[in-house]
Amino acid sequence: VAPATPVCEVPSSAMTGTVVELSCKETEGSPPSEYQWYKNGVALLEKTGISSARAVNITYTMNKKSGTLLFNTVTKNDTGEYFCEASNGIGLSQKCSVKRMQV
Repeated sequence: VAPATPVCEVPSSAMTGTVVELSCKETEGSPPSEYQWYKNGVALLEKTGISSARAVNITYTMNKKSGTLLFNTVTKNDTGEYFCEASNGIGLSQKCSVKRMQV
């Protein structure tokens, strides 16, 4: 079954230095969907190793299975427009509407 349009939860504002979690979920896809987060239209990288993460200054953890995007300490650089895409290899992937987070 192709995924449904996912529901994204993105806080509209966040304080610098706080922990912020963005979530994305859809329940119709079978097999279960994987989720990819985008910021300002660019796919966010999944943090694979510490060294590569430090090189590109990644401040978040993205879980493709659960759809969460977790910022341990948000910075002003994390301000932007976020959306996520659900895909399970069947039918078209589905995106939620873009939501802006201001830090």
